[in-house]
Amino acid sequence: MRESKQLLRATKRFARENRLTSWWHLWSTLFIFSALITIACIPEVFMAVRVAASVLSGLVLVRLFIIYHDYQHGTILKRSPLANAVMTVYGLLTLNPPSIWNRSHNHHHKNNAKIYGADIGSYPVMTVEAYIAASPRDRLMYRVARHPLTIAMGYATIFLYGMCIRSLFVNPRLHIDSAFAIVAHIATIYVALHFGGVDVLILSVIIPSIIAAAIGAYFFYAQHNYPGVKLRSRAEWDYTFAALESSSYLRGSKLMHWFSGNIGYHHVHHLNFHIPFYRLPEAMAAIPELQDPGTTSLRARDVAACLRLKLWDTTKHQLVGFEGIGKHPKPAAKAAATPVPEVFAEAPSPAAPATSIPNAAAPKTSPASVA
Repeated sequence: MRESKQLLRATKRFARENRLTSWWHLWSTLFIFSALITIACIPEVFMAVRVAASVLSGLVLVRLFIIYHDYQHGTILKRSPLANAVMTVYGLLTLNPPSIWNRSHNHHHKNNAKIYGADIGSYPVMTVEAYIAASPRDRLMYRVARHPLTIAMGYATIFLYGMCIRSLFVNPRLHIDSAFAIVAHIATIYVALHFGGVDVLILSVIIPSIIAAAIGAYFFYAQHNYPGVKLRSRAEWDYTFAALESSSYLRGSKLMHWFSGNIGYHHVHHLNFHIPFYRLPEAMAAIPELQDPGTTSLRARDVAACLRLKLWDTTKHQLVGFEGIGKHPKPAAKAAATPVPEVFAEAPSPAAPATSIPNAAAPKTSPASVA
């Protein structure tokens, strides 16, 4: 196993985009999405075909999101005015305004796998001790934040509320584009309803948005909440550790990886986010250290196993479910937990719980720090 800097240097040859390939992926995906939405909107087409096109467009929308995600990282199509225009429009129409996405997602990359302080741009994680010491309200809010229904209803809970409404209220000046996103989405709904009717609204906007948001919200969850994931205190945290030990590889077919834009190779992405999504499989195949990651899949059994994980057990050093909490002794002092679902939050969480390990220095060895 190479040291962090050596391993990061090994990824650098993959952190180069092919400009024509990036454009091809963007335009071909936009074409497929537009064709499916068009089919879903044509009343003369059999309803079964329209519904199928609507569902497929939701899956393609996930792929478009990954292209948007890579663009926001500066990984592809950097400094292209046309790409910036296309990506900005996409972000606003799909309730992913650039300002809050970049602010929360950049924080996530620098803090993923820390026992405390990692819930911005991700799902909150409490220790068993902190949960036992929390107030009933705090426990309820925590349960809501990690509940499967919150994930399944990501269209409303994470993207509309978390990404747009909450960020706008917390800091309207910084996140004015969240207001533009809300207006743009409402305008899209109005246009679909006014010119197409209820069926067009449902098939061209509601179904694709719900499917894409639910899948995206679950990907966010399963990428860092899976059996075998490891967390560390801030003092012990390391960027390479966070990628290799706390970011999953999502097993699946080539078709699944196409729809998901290879985001299932998440451990590779977290090791070096400058690797374009279409080169992630290549990097994993070429670097031995990337070939034995923690894994999960979209099979029902694996999804259920991930969703059962709720709390970090500091004695077992693993994520556990809510069962068995009664076996832990209640702490003498109440811990100041992080109760609010901070997924895509604007500001850092409140002070760490009393059971936490003291803060340490800034993140160690990120891609940007390797020459």
